[in-house]
Amino acid sequence: MELYDVMRTTFAARDFTDDEVPDDTLYRILDNARFAPSGGNRQGGRVIVVKNPETKQALGHLCLPALRVYGVQRRSGESPWQSVHPTNVDVETVWNDESIRALIPMFEDLSQIPTVLVIAVDLEVIASMDQNLDRVGIISGGSIYPMAWNILLGARNEGFGGTLTTLLAANEAKAQELLGLEPNVAVAALLTIGKPKKQLTKLTRKKVEDFTTVDRADGPAFTG
Repeated sequence: MELYDVMRTTFAARDFTDDEVPDDTLYRILDNARFAPSGGNRQGGRVIVVKNPETKQALGHLCLPALRVYGVQRRSGESPWQSVHPTNVDVETVWNDESIRALIPMFEDLSQIPTVLVIAVDLEVIASMDQNLDRVGIISGGSIYPMAWNILLGARNEGFGGTLTTLLAANEAKAQELLGLEPNVAVAALLTIGKPKKQLTKLTRKKVEDFTTVDRADGPAFTG
């Protein structure tokens, strides 16, 4: 596929056929994804290919508490898990309430997903230029999420699809124990990959003029 076609048609696929992602195909995807940039080219990314069905299922269950909070906050009209304004949701209660149905059923049994990858990053080797600011840090993500997105672009190019979730990070300590990750290796994302039952080819996104301005944030829209 042409690069721009891949970029414009890579969607969040969560409903897969039973087709497996061959190991040689997955290796090829990772072999190309590794050329993503990282701060100082320190390359602190880690990828765990999860093949064990029980481990897949356990990872899905670790995502469920954060997913419950996400769903309740969204139904309450909030932007889920945002860090600017206090939530009106009793997070602890919702987190532990297993009677709340999962907003995304896929996580109730990840053992059925053809390929599950956990993306992690070694915090000892990446720069966090915003670590002293009075807000949630975002800079460190620049050293790992380009590779994660490259994996999804590569999957699309190979005729597969997938989605990226950060739900697992909310249960990081248990995920680290399950996967044998050191305390300094942060969980960045969980990727689910397979053959989508339906391939979307037209995605809804904002126009360039809606998010790009000239010279200042309050400057005129950039129209090309």
